Amino acid sequence: MGLLAAAVVAAWSWTLVRAAGAVLLDMSPDAVLPQKISERLERNGDRICDLHVWRVGPGHVSAIVTLVSDRPELPSVYKSKLADLPHLSHVTIEVERCPGTA
Repeated sequence: MGLLAAAVVAAWSWTLVRAAGAVLLDMSPDAVLPQKISERLERNGDRICDLHVWRVGPGHVSAIVTLVSDRPELPSVYKSKLADLPHLSHVTIEVERCPGTA
């Protein structure tokens, strides 16, 4: 019985270590989400220069995006392009005008 209990505890411990390690290392829970964000925002000369995606809770993901654009729009315009992405609960967008443009 002792060996069986040790095996159960070892399996549980390994699962806990993997889950805690992912949180501590700020791993993105969805490897495709950054690509989806890029595809939706990098249009008409707009370019992402900084993108951070991380889990903030069970089923909730946060993103911070910095865009550079020749014709910048309000952050709310860019946020609306991401509104239907599942689990994306909190989005912060910073938009900078491309250097050298009027």
